[in-house]
Amino acid sequence: MTRALGIIAAAAMILLFAALMIVVMPAIQLQATATAPEGLEPYSEQAARGREVYISLGCVYCHSQQPRDPSVAPDDKRGWGRASVPADYIYDSPHLLGSMRTGPDLFNIGVRQPSQDWHLTHLYNSRAVSPGSIMPSYPFLFEVKPEAEEGDTVVALPPDYAVDGDLVAKDDALDLVQYLLELDRSYPVDAIPTADSSSAED
Repeated sequence: MTRALGIIAAAAMILLFAALMIVVMPAIQLQATATAPEGLEPYSEQAARGREVYISLGCVYCHSQQPRDPSVAPDDKRGWGRASVPADYIYDSPHLLGSMRTGPDLFNIGVRQPSQDWHLTHLYNSRAVSPGSIMPSYPFLFEVKPEAEEGDTVVALPPDYAVDGDLVAKDDALDLVQYLLELDRSYPVDAIPTADSSSAED
């Protein structure tokens, strides 16, 4: 009986230690990111809807949103902006960091490409603005009308991609583009803290 109690107590201690290391310690370390950096605004209602469209279309499978530190990769030289920090994602749930880069990183696409017309054309047929692009087209986000109505957002396609009538963006397309335009993390942030190798050796 005493031996069984000892085993139970040891197991409880191991579980407690694991909980401290896996749950409590990371929570304490991340408390510094509980405040949004100056310059980061919550998504607008339209952009929040567009974020859901982004998720539903699987954009996260081909695009990341996490430029790496210059010591790891030349993401800054690719024009993707500074390295991301945890506080950049305070309004993102779930986080859309991505795991592949079949397409470019979109962390700062709103700064790099602030044109609504460009994004709408790109969604309708990416090759109309980026020759050689392998991104799929999303024609179901648009509607071809004989003539646009008041309040419609008409997409100005290049002549080679013109349609018979007016190409009108649906709400999902407009919401998605608004989300992309609000991906702007160009504000300055403190450097990511790094471990002091000398103190780690002590």
